[in-house]
Amino acid sequence: MLRISDLTYLVRDLDEAITFFVDALGFEVRSDEVSPGRRRVVVGPDGGGPGLVLKPAPSSPQVGRQADGGVLFFLHTDDFDATYARLAAHGVTFREEPRHEPWGTVVVFEDLYGQPWDLIQPLA
Repeated sequence: MLRISDLTYLVRDLDEAITFFVDALGFEVRSDEVSPGRRRVVVGPDGGGPGLVLKPAPSSPQVGRQADGGVLFFLHTDDFDATYARLAAHGVTFREEPRHEPWGTVVVFEDLYGQPWDLIQPLA
């Protein structure tokens, strides 16, 4: 059996990225390991699943455009209103108002680099 465990995510600064993912999104720091000349940080939602390996790339044009301007991640929640409120309280930019689709409630938001994400509460 194969499964994706983690994905590399380009960031400008590890500490600002950790703050965003932990404070705004409610992710946990799964590991923060320092070795000579290197720091490896993995963040992800509580409860498991793939994590994001934060990779510093301060001058890369790919930071914030890792999906060529499209939505990169689809973040599912079981409490859309609470998650939306948490993001709003942390100053997250929304590209639209929440909308109700036949498959659930969704809103597109931007991470700290302008990369779009979908926040989705699927229908039960």
